[in-house]
This record gives sequence, structure tokens and C-alpha cells, in this order.
Amino acid sequence: MALKQVPDAVAGPPWQPALRGRVDQLVVDSEVLADNPLGDPARRPLYVYLPPGLEPGAPVIYMLQGFTGQLDRWLARDIFEPTIFERLDAMFAAPEVPRAAVVFVDAWTSLGGSQFLNSPALGRYTDYICDEVLPFIDSRYGTDPGRRGIAGKSSGGYGALVLPMLRPGLFAALAAHAGDALFEVCCLPEFRTVVRTLRDHFDGSYDVLFERLAAAERFDFRRFGGALEMYTYAAAYSPDPDNPVKPLLPFDLRTGRLIQPVWERWLAWDPVRMIPERGDALRGMRRVLLEAGRWDEPYLDLGAQAVSDELAKLGIAHTFELFDGGHGGINYRYPPAIRELIVALDA
Repeated sequence: MALKQVPDAVAGPPWQPALRGRVDQLVVDSEVLADNPLGDPARRPLYVYLPPGLEPGAPVIYMLQGFTGQLDRWLARDIFEPTIFERLDAMFAAPEVPRAAVVFVDAWTSLGGSQFLNSPALGRYTDYICDEVLPFIDSRYGTDPGRRGIAGKSSGGYGALVLPMLRPGLFAALAAHAGDALFEVCCLPEFRTVVRTLRDHFDGSYDVLFERLAAAERFDFRRFGGALEMYTYAAAYSPDPDNPVKPLLPFDLRTGRLIQPVWERWLAWDPVRMIPERGDALRGMRRVLLEAGRWDEPYLDLGAQAVSDELAKLGIAHTFELFDGGHGGINYRYPPAIRELIVALDA
């Protein structure tokens, strides 16, 4: 018995089920990201899901990834589950769902992420998304700039919350799944863990951590992840004004004691603190959706509640939901939220 190749065939389900729509896997060159301080590529992937029957003037939803998210991770399949593109394809199969493009944006850095902000220590990721990606998509696909939504989880949820406040008028709907917020709850407790990790494994030094990380055969998140994450957040929230390509940490590396002036710089980037100052930018949103798992491990359920409270103080219409779940394994939550944004944008 001989094995035979099937020419020009796809494997079919469960490996490669046929999609009704299509996924354009584009590659773009960014002027904004050229010469960024980390030397990260200015050439970036950009994925666009297009349902059948999409017409010019359709809404468009932008999807942002969490910390360490590389765009090609959207292609991965969790065991016994559809990919995100298969989930979207199934969602758009319902005739009552309006047609819309869904764009997956890469804002990865070699430190693991960018928080979607402009930073002299990371690069200009707000400008990349808002000034380059958005007009590129509108030009290429004819999407309506007045009907843009943005969504994401964790750091991506943070981006979905802050980009509409930083760039008013560019987005008309948002969904934040366990978005980073209420930093004294989700970040501050990690500082003491980072100090112990650095002391016990890296001679109390980030320089040593980066040397060992570069030499490591695999990325062990339990060893490297927490310390790298806080360093990256510092690069986004508190770059050193005297050495802008480096961050200032908001805690002492020997004791974990807060360095209050730096910590205040972090808090200025907390959505809970941004909303009283910038929340009017969200007032005209057609849909604001907040959600998190009840046992979210970084306690971002409490952050989502705090964001909801601040929005309520300003009288900004929104919905807030807690669901049974943690921080991971919630890809199934994205299509229903995307659907809600699209319906609101299509009204």
C-alpha cells in the first residue's frame, strides 16, 4: 500500500476547513516605525478577514493582542477549538449579521509589547495604528472611517480603551476584554515578585536577565515573563527623560519600595485615571463593551469594574459583564463582542 499525494488539495476539517470569506495576509512597510529605538522591524504583517458580500462603506473592527502577542498567533488552533478566523466566518454566516472587515494589527516589540502607545523607549505605536494602518485599510478596502470599532484583550483591551481617548473621533465603538486598568490592583502587587525574581535568578539586575534571556533555548514565562512584563510597561509609561531609550522602574530593585514620582507617571496612563480627564472622547461612542472573567488572575475584573464606575460618573453609556472564566482561554468571547460592535456601527 502506497501513500499518495493529493495535488492542489487542502486537508479539510478539522485542519483546514473551507472559509466562506477570506483572510488577506498582508505585509506593510511603516515609515513611523522605521529607526525605532529597539531596532524592531518596520515591515509588519497585517491580517484582514473579509466576509463574503462585503461592500464599500462597510464598518471595520480593529483587533489588538495582549502582551507577547505576535500576529501569527492568531493562526494557532487551541485544542478542539476553531481558530479566530473560523469563529468569525461562522459568525458572519448568520444573515442578520451586517458585513464588516476585521483587521488584526501587529504592535509587537522585542520586549514583548508596546501598550499601543508612543514611547521613546519603544517606538510610535499610536501613530503607526492611527496614522498609517487606519487610512491604509480605508483606502484599500473602502471601509467607512466613521464606522470604526476597536477591540482587544488584556494589553489589547488597554489599547482599545486608551486609543479612542488619545485620538478622539477615530473610533466609534470599543470592546475591552479584561483590559489593563486599576494599576494598583493589577500591577503594583507584581513589583515584589519581580524583585525576588531578579534577586534569586538574575543577580538583582535587569541587564543579567536580558543576557540570560538572549542565551535561553526557550522562553520560560515563569522565570522571565513577569519581570519582562513590568520592564516593558515601564518602557511605555515611564521612559527615562535623561536616557529616553531606557525606562525608569517605579520600584526599588532591592526592596520593592515604591518610587512615588515614577509610580505617578504610571498612574497617569491608567484608564481609570484617564477617564476623568479624557473620557469625554468616549461620550459619542455607539457602543462601549467591558467584560472580564470572574476569576481573572491579574484581577482585571476589578479593573473593568473601576472603568465602568468612572464611565458611569460621566454618564457614558456602556455595558459591563463578568463571566465565568479566568484570563486565558477566552477567544470564544471575541466574536459575540465584535458582532455587537458591528451591529451598533451599522445602525
